[in-house]
Amino acid sequence: MRLVNKWIKSLSALALALPLLAEAAAYKSEYRLSVVPGPTSGWAKTADYFADKVKERTAGRVNIKVYPAAQLMAGKQTSEFMLLRNGSIDFALASTINWSPQIKELNLPALPFVMATQPDRYKATDAMLAGKSGKLMIEAVEKKGVKFLGWAENGFRELTTSKGPITTPDDLKGLKIRVVGSPIFIDTFNALGANPVNMNWSEATTGFQQGLVDGQENPTNGINLTLKIWDFHKYYTDWHYMNDPLLMCVNPGVWKNFSAEDQQILQECAAQAELYGKALSRLGMDDGAALKYLTELGLAPGYDDPYKVLTDNGMEISKLTPEQLQLFYERTAQARAKWEKNLGTELIEALHADLQSVQ
Repeated sequence: MRLVNKWIKSLSALALALPLLAEAAAYKSEYRLSVVPGPTSGWAKTADYFADKVKERTAGRVNIKVYPAAQLMAGKQTSEFMLLRNGSIDFALASTINWSPQIKELNLPALPFVMATQPDRYKATDAMLAGKSGKLMIEAVEKKGVKFLGWAENGFRELTTSKGPITTPDDLKGLKIRVVGSPIFIDTFNALGANPVNMNWSEATTGFQQGLVDGQENPTNGINLTLKIWDFHKYYTDWHYMNDPLLMCVNPGVWKNFSAEDQQILQECAAQAELYGKALSRLGMDDGAALKYLTELGLAPGYDDPYKVLTDNGMEISKLTPEQLQLFYERTAQARAKWEKNLGTELIEALHADLQSVQ
């Protein structure tokens, strides 16, 4: 009889605990996704696309809200990784640049003018992210404490200035160029004779308006067009000095709380967001594949030639030749060598092998 009573008491305790267990496993009513630039940027649109797909595919079980303009980090974009890791942020679509101070391997895409001097810079970028070097970056991110879901793309970062045109390294001498607070950017622009100014993106437009800086570097479609950079700068240099991959990541605790089914859906939606984000960033700069893809989705923007948009708004564009790019490549050799050493032999050899695979 005592055994039966004990068994009944155990069942009763379990029954009382079940609602608590169910509550602990319940999904949040809203998951917060961090994005650094404003809501009209290609970066934020990619995040919105991901969130919409997830909500649709999970029938509303996973409701992700995008917070653009660095709202969740008080404007300090390089603090995003730590906030995601400690759970203050649930998801992030983040630039490798902004996380590189905490994860050194993410400096790889920022090696100056490596991608610019490849036969096909887009094939080279895709080979890096899909290859061994990309896998090593992912391993480094997850080892530091967040879950990787997929890549996306902000695009190749081009130079805009109020003084110019800029066609040789010497043209940059003494110019104040706004850069994110990542040491590899400081080293790169110092090597080019410029004066790099560390400035969070939330402060950048004010800096342009007040003349605190003479220029900046950002992707064309995703940032420069949506920002209407012609309101601040007249000169545009198409130099592709680095690509800016984006990482879709989630806090590990949040990830573990999702069902296996929803985890699979999240990864599939991240893969769709990668295709969409890359198409946005490459529109008008590739072989036409980006425009075709966006048109099929019914999400093509109201232009197909970003350079025409820039010139129609009064900007002077300098498209650098391979010979001109080589001068910039050579001028940044010392900075590149320093960072290749910092990144380590395994990662650099993996990158070279990935690039060689598409040549």
